[in-house]
Amino acid sequence: VQLVESEGGVVQAGGSLRLSCAASGSIFSITVMGWYRQAPGKERELVAAIRSGGGTVYADSVKGRFTISRDNAKNLYLQMNSLQPEDTSMYYCAAGTSGTWRMDSWGKGTLVTVSS
Repeated sequence: VQLVESEGGVVQAGGSLRLSCAASGSIFSITVMGWYRQAPGKERELVAAIRSGGGTVYADSVKGRFTISRDNAKNLYLQMNSLQPEDTSMYYCAAGTSGTWRMDSWGKGTLVTVSS
């Protein structure tokens, strides 16, 4: 599975941004997709994930502000509202095929910068 994220960008605090991710290859083997982020000097963390059969999980820090969605086997989205400077990070699209929440394919990442 190959994953390509849309371009991120710079947004002011309180603003919104939508990320997308296009999957190719063995897309029908995908059982879970998600977004992770990693800020400089910090560990990579889960932002949100969604299973093919339904079911989502969100980091506590983004609940109520971010929404993950998937419109078919290929496309994944992350709608980010009420962005804060602490959301500044590299965002990575990920996919898993094992039937668990584990991811085994990763995109190259896209940078989101939130200015105060």
